[in-house]
Amino acid sequence: MNVGDKNGIACVCACLVGVISVVTFGGRLAFAEDSLLESTVVEATEAAALRGVLTQQQQQSLTPQAVLDELMAGNRRFVEDDLTLRNHSQRVREAFAGQYPKAVVLSCLDSRIPVEDVFDRGIGDIFVARVAGNFVNEDILGSMEFGCHVAGAKLIMVIGHTNCGAVAAAIDDVQLGNITPMLAKIRPALKQSVFEGERSSTNPGFVAHVCRENVRLALATIREESEILQKMEAAGEIMIVGGYYDLTSGQVSLIK
Repeated sequence: MNVGDKNGIACVCACLVGVISVVTFGGRLAFAEDSLLESTVVEATEAAALRGVLTQQQQQSLTPQAVLDELMAGNRRFVEDDLTLRNHSQRVREAFAGQYPKAVVLSCLDSRIPVEDVFDRGIGDIFVARVAGNFVNEDILGSMEFGCHVAGAKLIMVIGHTNCGAVAAAIDDVQLGNITPMLAKIRPALKQSVFEGERSSTNPGFVAHVCRENVRLALATIREESEILQKMEAAGEIMIVGGYYDLTSGQVSLIK
């Protein structure tokens, strides 16, 4: 190989190194720009999705129907695994000065029903009461009266669910410690159930039927035993509704 050839090869190598350097640098630059863009998009998305806690003025502007519609829309997002991104730490700090929730939800104790997530709600959005079998007693009624009459919530929702163990235990007339008097508050729903078929906890259809009757019993109890809430509902200040949660799909359907 002569000197001319060596010089030619050296020149070509230098050109290739230059091209590689430009491509590499350009790639790094593009990667950096993409990362910056992605970070900016994420920050913008988080900022847009951050929902501050409700103010008193915002709460007062809501109608009971609007609150119900919002909860059901949130449940659709939950079913579709499209929950709103929220900054919970910031919400905790924002909610320190006061609370103006939209609704009161009475749910079963069941750990598979994360009420706030089920309706895609955050801190400060809803009052949640929980007890096995989602029945209503004096303490629950007092809490509901506080939530609506004092704190301004626009909606009460009682939620039962599929395969409720408390309802099944009431059907089986379980006798065990304090569980027995607790189940006595559910048994009236069993007695008022009109059902054609096997009336047994081994019959899923019957259990589902009693679960719905238990929700209806809770709604009737609220209206019969709380003059405050009955008058608020009659005046259109609140709505009192029942729901039924499907453990398989996560969907809440309204009970009529």
